[in-house]
Amino acid sequence: MNGAAEIKTRGRPILTALLILALLPIGAVAIHRIVPPPTTLLMVKQAVAGNGLTYRWRGIDDISPRLVEAVIAAEDARFCEHRGFDFKAIEKALDSNARGRKVRGGSTISQQTAKNVFLWPGRDWIRKGFEAGYTVLIETLWGKRRIMEVYLNVAEWAPGVYGAEAAARRWFGKSAADLSPREAARLAAILPSPRRYQAASPGPYVRRRAGRIQAAMGAVRGEGLAACVLR
Repeated sequence: MNGAAEIKTRGRPILTALLILALLPIGAVAIHRIVPPPTTLLMVKQAVAGNGLTYRWRGIDDISPRLVEAVIAAEDARFCEHRGFDFKAIEKALDSNARGRKVRGGSTISQQTAKNVFLWPGRDWIRKGFEAGYTVLIETLWGKRRIMEVYLNVAEWAPGVYGAEAAARRWFGKSAADLSPREAARLAAILPSPRRYQAASPGPYVRRRAGRIQAAMGAVRGEGLAACVLR
């Protein structure tokens, strides 16, 4: 065997391994287009930390449309318009941070879903790079309705409580399908810090934030900003 042929032969296992590594994320995203995620790394981490694990999956048709409107109003008003990244929000966040104001994030619901389902908790740049890749994949393979469905089911709403159904029962003693606009707004209001705030008996901050979200829900509904999810 000559040198060139030997190098080519030795290189095949490396190329095969790289191909498999490239296809794994696509396969995982394709599977979860249909199959609900059984758990996430955040769920496991919090369970190990002693916070318990309550996770109840519900299809998007079994979740109140008001909660869809609330999370769009609170987290990502351009959810139905962008392709996974809201560059206007990112620009505003960078400008706000540069001016020394309260640190703001520019993550969309799509980015948060990619992070929650496929990645580990954290803010390092490696994870951010993977997050961007997974965001592109779920926008391409899932579509907006599935992204919202998964987001509402894997988001943490209280310590060890994941998904809209578990959250609705934990805070209001009812199914996610029966949430009122006020209850939906309160759930959306605690999303940034679900281990710090309460939806059922909120303090002044959550009440004010929920009030603003509930007012914005009318605009979401009136302007069709949730049309890519709600039928």
